[in-house]
Amino acid sequence: MANHETLPAETSISREEVLRRKAFLEFTEDDVAVLEGVNDLATQYAESMIEDFYKHLMAFEETRTFFADPELLRHVKEMQKAYFMRLTQGHYDQEYVANRIRIGQVHEHVGLPVKSYFGMYCFYLRAVLKRLREEYGEAPEQAFAIFNSLMKLTFFDIGLAIDTYIESRERTIEGQQEAIRELSTPVLLLRPGLLLLPIIGLIDTRRARQLTEQLLRSVRTNRAAVVVIDVTGVPSVDTKVANHLVQTVEAARLMGAVSIVSGIAPDIAQTMVRLGIDLRRIRTVGDLQSGIEEAERLLGYRVVKERPADGQGEKEGP
Repeated sequence: MANHETLPAETSISREEVLRRKAFLEFTEDDVAVLEGVNDLATQYAESMIEDFYKHLMAFEETRTFFADPELLRHVKEMQKAYFMRLTQGHYDQEYVANRIRIGQVHEHVGLPVKSYFGMYCFYLRAVLKRLREEYGEAPEQAFAIFNSLMKLTFFDIGLAIDTYIESRERTIEGQQEAIRELSTPVLLLRPGLLLLPIIGLIDTRRARQLTEQLLRSVRTNRAAVVVIDVTGVPSVDTKVANHLVQTVEAARLMGAVSIVSGIAPDIAQTMVRLGIDLRRIRTVGDLQSGIEEAERLLGYRVVKERPADGQGEKEGP
């Protein structure tokens, strides 16, 4: 498990957003005063609550697996105690928010499921309510007021933690998508001076830009003279993508490479004509084989079919 101090508290949550969230939860200065007023009580019960809390967690296999190491368990107990103690110490400012975000990053980093995260908060609130009933048995309204303020702050914390989960997962997904895009658009060197760019799947503006960058880098690296761009596996294109394809061909031409586009499907061809895309400077052929043959012709290659040696390749008689 990574130490939460090593994880950056990166967040897009501004001070104004923090204030908006507090306002939405109706978390006011009165609530702050209420929580600060029970800090001594929270200190008194912190140790026993943490023990009960982790006894509950260790009763379930799904959460027990995260704390198999005794030293790790001791460390996270100390962290959790500090976390709960902080709930009643006031000053719920940007520093408080950054601290809560770091804790959310720790839970996401170790892979703690969101459902377990919610379950932990649920247990904590139930345990607090039990303690408040014991302490304020003759003043139930006061107990309710304390619990109400604490519940507002707890849901404020949950919102911050869930934001952290979402942002982290989005970064992970974005990284995976980037890796998939790179793997799905290889620029292949078929022979000296000849590159093949087979495009498969949907093309959005971002992927089209990435294709252009990859292709131009390969043209320079391989000193390519001809590029075959095969779009047989592209189901559809829009105006932006079509224009980007034209720009890619033009950019390659400026670097000294002739581009041949192969495999344009009939519906895509009709779409491009209907959109008024200028294709006059693009060489097009029907399929990939024709594209490679045209590229080899431009490079001066001539494919000659070799006659088989006598008796080879022929079916022998009975």
